[in-house]
Amino acid sequence: MVVAVDHEASGLSSSEYERKLAEFEARINRGEKIEPADWMPETYRKQLIRLIHVHANSEICGALPEGKWIPRAPTFKRKLALLAKVQDEVGHAQLLYRATETLGPTREQLVEDLISGRSKFSNVFHYPAETWADVAIIAWLIDGAAIVNQVMMSEGSYGPYARALKRICYEEAFHLKHGYEMCCVLARGTKVQRAMLQDALDRWWAPIMMFHGPSDKVSTHTELLVRWRIKLKTNDEQRQQFLRQFVPKMHDLKLKVPDPSLRFDKKSQQWLYDDPDWEEFKRVVCGGGPVTAERLEARRLAHVDGLWVREAMVAAAQNRPIPMPSPN
Repeated sequence: MVVAVDHEASGLSSSEYERKLAEFEARINRGEKIEPADWMPETYRKQLIRLIHVHANSEICGALPEGKWIPRAPTFKRKLALLAKVQDEVGHAQLLYRATETLGPTREQLVEDLISGRSKFSNVFHYPAETWADVAIIAWLIDGAAIVNQVMMSEGSYGPYARALKRICYEEAFHLKHGYEMCCVLARGTKVQRAMLQDALDRWWAPIMMFHGPSDKVSTHTELLVRWRIKLKTNDEQRQQFLRQFVPKMHDLKLKVPDPSLRFDKKSQQWLYDDPDWEEFKRVVCGGGPVTAERLEARRLAHVDGLWVREAMVAAAQNRPIPMPSPN
């Protein structure tokens, strides 16, 4: 079906399209990178735009739940570390919007699609960060889940995305250590601190288990993404890797995983768990999360407030007088 649709849109004869597709897939299977000027199936381009755009949106929206805690960080050291982390996340978004632009859409279109609610961002960033322990859990487990995804995708077939992810993963490794250290301090602290950390884990567990996307049984994109090495692992394979890496560390910190059915099956060498509520996942990523409206309004206001900067940059590039921001 995909091949038929792409062939019709390509303007090529059937034999010419099949030849180009075979060459394209042979390059991918040899481990070569596809670059922006190279021929690619239209579905490959569209899947990449969808995927990288969501990733960029997630980075910039992911800075919001932690950013609100910068003024309330418990120590100056924590404030500096959190400020650096939030700056990194916004920088990641810029790298990823640039990678998306190599496929056709402009940054202006991409940002407008986000603030208008037409495009999506990761399910985990539709939830509020209620306590300081949430900041620790986000930096450790959500960034940990993201690293599982991003390290894998950094070996993917599209060159600009893979190269951006190589740089992003270096910084995410710092975020992970920062979050784990914060969780260790809370886990070894007072009863109140331990209770706060456990409460944060209880609330974030379900969104984290949904993070890598729908089960392979129902996912509509995974098969094609793996075929073209946009992704090297399926959603369920990523989820299993996350559980293997992080559940033992949770046990080391004496944290109770809020899924009584979670257990390791020695026969299959797989973690067994309650299947996430995929209806909630769909509702949340389609704009129905607890703080979706708050996140989008924050991004809209930032976009409006930054208009004078964009205008000043254009004016400077054109040697025109630089406009000053409105006092309003």
